[in-house]
Amino acid sequence: MNSTTTPEDKTGTEDLTPEMTVQEDLSAPNDEEEDFGTLLDESMAKQKVEVGEVVVGEVIGIGAETVTVDIGYKSEGEVHLSEFRQPDGSHSVNVGDSIKVFLESVEDEEGIVWLSKEKADQLAIWDDLQAAYNDEEVVKGRIVQRVKGGLSVDIGVPAFLPGSQVDLRPVKNLDDMIGKTFEFKILKFNKKRGNIVLSRRVLLEKERDALRKETLKRMEEGVVLEGIVKNITDYGAFIDLGGVDGLLHITDMSWGRVGHPSELLSIGDEIDVKVLRYDQERERVSLGLKQTKADPWSAAAGKYPVGTRLEGRVVSLTDYGAFVELEQGIEGLIHISEMSWVKKIRHPSQILSVQDTIEAVVLNLDVENQRISLGLKQTESNPWAVLKDRYPKGSRIQGLIRNITDFGIFVGIEDGIDGLVHISDLSWTHKVKHPSEIYKKGEEIEAVVLNIDEDSNKFSLGIKQLEKDPWDEIPDRYRLGDMVKGNVTNVTDFGIFLEIEKGIEGLIHISELSDERVEDIRNFTGVGDELEAKIIHLDPRERKIGLSIKAMRKDAEKADMDAFLSQKEAPHRVEEDWKQELRDLSKTLDLPDAQRKASEPSSSVQEPASAPAETDPESEEAPAEEAPAEEAPAEEAPAEEAPVEEAPAEETPAEEASAEEAPAEEVGGSEEEEEKPKD
Repeated sequence: MNSTTTPEDKTGTEDLTPEMTVQEDLSAPNDEEEDFGTLLDESMAKQKVEVGEVVVGEVIGIGAETVTVDIGYKSEGEVHLSEFRQPDGSHSVNVGDSIKVFLESVEDEEGIVWLSKEKADQLAIWDDLQAAYNDEEVVKGRIVQRVKGGLSVDIGVPAFLPGSQVDLRPVKNLDDMIGKTFEFKILKFNKKRGNIVLSRRVLLEKERDALRKETLKRMEEGVVLEGIVKNITDYGAFIDLGGVDGLLHITDMSWGRVGHPSELLSIGDEIDVKVLRYDQERERVSLGLKQTKADPWSAAAGKYPVGTRLEGRVVSLTDYGAFVELEQGIEGLIHISEMSWVKKIRHPSQILSVQDTIEAVVLNLDVENQRISLGLKQTESNPWAVLKDRYPKGSRIQGLIRNITDFGIFVGIEDGIDGLVHISDLSWTHKVKHPSEIYKKGEEIEAVVLNIDEDSNKFSLGIKQLEKDPWDEIPDRYRLGDMVKGNVTNVTDFGIFLEIEKGIEGLIHISELSDERVEDIRNFTGVGDELEAKIIHLDPRERKIGLSIKAMRKDAEKADMDAFLSQKEAPHRVEEDWKQELRDLSKTLDLPDAQRKASEPSSSVQEPASAPAETDPESEEAPAEEAPAEEAPAEEAPAEEAPVEEAPAEETPAEEASAEEAPAEEVGGSEEEEEKPKD
């Protein structure tokens, strides 16, 4: 410190001793030191900092690993350079920058003051968040991960977003929210515990209420509104119209086919929809998307007349056909029967696949019921149209057996064209239970063309027609009443089948076996037995022959009876002939009546026998047969045979009726004989 010396002071100093002068010189610097210390203490008091506080400093140097910051302390502080590193690897710090730092420690063992910019930033964020919480302000943050019960949000510091506060409705998959940035409201704030709870739902509800009022002002049926796809289900989509949600059903999304709403819509899509129905009381809104466009069927009659050839995309395959999309909202059906002229299509997938682009012909159009019938085979010429000319009816063809079924065999005619030989056309006479009994797949056969039906694509063949029908000759070989023999081929409950020649069978019904009741027909005969029967029914058209054993036996019995009666009447006839010869001889000789009567001794013998004939017919037979026996011994043999013929009448009780008829015939014969002598 410099001082100005006055004359008075000079005079005073001269009188001082040297020791006093030295003391004065030593005391001056001590005063200056006291003044500097005071100033330093005052400066330090102004820049007094404590550990744990945030202070403002100036960057005065940037080193390889640290940044030097002057915070007004007696020593400069150091901040790690890594705290200034940016995502791209650069450092956002320059000499002269004024920054906020956090004082971590004061002069450690090495005498370094350590500072932290990150902690200072976090403390500043907490202060800002505290202010936002107090003022109910909105904060912005990014969802970073899923945690138990909700999501973790970065708002500068980690915060918790409960699952119930994510949206207005529960979110099924919270993982879809990760990485998205939203605005939130702080529900709970605790700086000491580092706990912050957020809510997005509160903001959405507030926003929805405001939009709802505006939307309801415009809400009415028929109006078109803009909305956002909020949720998608299997049956439709929920559209946010602005505070009011409406349902867009899957059937109202498109005029065409929609398998699932997700094929047309995605969550977040902005679309225009038409209000179809609005229930104010229940606050339900039904929306339509396809109604915002014209119905394509209104112009279908002019665009798709019958016979039109067009292109389409296969959108669906079923067991009965394929649906082809002609344009959005218009589909046609190709029935499985309209897919090929010659191939047997069991399922459309044999020749078509979904998404195939094909050509088809319009077969029928029904605009009222919104149906179009299409044909695929009509795009090619019909091979059946020329088959009749190529294979006329009655012509013979050869082919390989391609398939054998229960009802017949299929024979290959041409590529893709098969002819059917029905099981009934395999043989005239042989009863075929299954075609595989006589034919094998791959075997080459010859057949006759019976019919070709172009409309139904059927080719009928016959094998038995290669030969003449044996039933055509049956009426020439057999007549009603003929006796036939044959072997039993089958025994049923209702009768016996008898093969009278190869392939020709007749039926002996159970009622035609015997006069007596047959309890078990299998006890009567068996397969392979030879039987004889009478033809009682013959119908070549129906291929039926009726046989009877009972009728054959009756005929045999009647024949035996006729033979028996004829043998008993033989002596009477001989006597009459002898009498007539005598009369004729008398007339020739012209004898008198007396002589003529005398020459007829038989008359006197027979007349006595006529009287008892009226009372006892049986006693009449003996006298009647005695006279011729004496005069004509040669006739005795036939007369003695009559008792032998009586045996058949006693054989079975069933034939008693026939046997009882014999006496009636005998009586009649006796009366005639009695009348003749009276003449």
